[in-house]
Amino acid sequence: MSSFTSHPYRPETDFWRIRQLLIDTYPITGPGFNWEIRRWDGQHFHREDVMMTSSETPTVRVWENENGQVIGAAHPEGEPGNFYLQIHPDYRSRIEEEMITWAVGNLAALDQQSARRLETFAFEHDAPRIQLLEKHGFEQVPYFGMMRHMRIGNQPLRPAQVAKPYILRETRADVEDYHRMAALLNAAFNRNTHTAGEYENFARYSPSFRHDLNLVAQAPNGSFAAHVGVTFEPTACYGIFEPVCTHPDHRRQGLAQALMFEGLNRLKLLGAQHVHVDTGSMDAANALYNTIGFTEAYRGWYWQMRTPS
Repeated sequence: MSSFTSHPYRPETDFWRIRQLLIDTYPITGPGFNWEIRRWDGQHFHREDVMMTSSETPTVRVWENENGQVIGAAHPEGEPGNFYLQIHPDYRSRIEEEMITWAVGNLAALDQQSARRLETFAFEHDAPRIQLLEKHGFEQVPYFGMMRHMRIGNQPLRPAQVAKPYILRETRADVEDYHRMAALLNAAFNRNTHTAGEYENFARYSPSFRHDLNLVAQAPNGSFAAHVGVTFEPTACYGIFEPVCTHPDHRRQGLAQALMFEGLNRLKLLGAQHVHVDTGSMDAANALYNTIGFTEAYRGWYWQMRTPS
């Protein structure tokens, strides 16, 4: 009889083993079932410190099969109380409920009403995940996310045309560009948390980052008006657009669309056959992705469990 074990996350080794799980499972799962590599890399390298150490590692659990192969991981995502499961599809029926049980016991956070809150995401077509969440007391909440997919194949792609006076270019490995990127991300996503230091670490240390795929539209004053980060995963020959953003002062100029067309053409030259973009319920973003060709869309909902503390 097969046996499975689990252990606390060891960042020096498990980072790479979970990353390999994401690469290995991409061809045998639907789009977005597990994270793509850029998102996993970002969680570790898009930060002021180069790499999280054992003393500061968030609560993460790793599952292995009898051969020592990583087959699952449960970990926080974003704000406290949110979590995600990375899992090999061949082992879902044997470890997924245990993973959710562990998350319920270890990853809940107190909300403003002092209740224990836990939240995760499930695609609306993923009946096994939904059944397990309902079994554990989760309820669907009224906001959703979308994973959009486009097959590149041999279809002709539109050339990129950036409106004047903007300039399309790649980012450079210099501190000025890191400051420009942080300023754009803060403005585009209405945040104040991004810094040049965290972006420099991501650019220097993330194995998925490439400046030749990190595209920006530069405004006449030198600032960045729009950005599309492109990731290419060569094993399965697919690409990822993350993030896609435009500064509020430069919207409705077609900048993000132009950068995405440029990204598609660069991915095609690298041999990519598919490309994904992850978005939420924003009408404008989904309309943009439709016009570019991301018409294959997978919707999922967030599920939440709240219990008295």
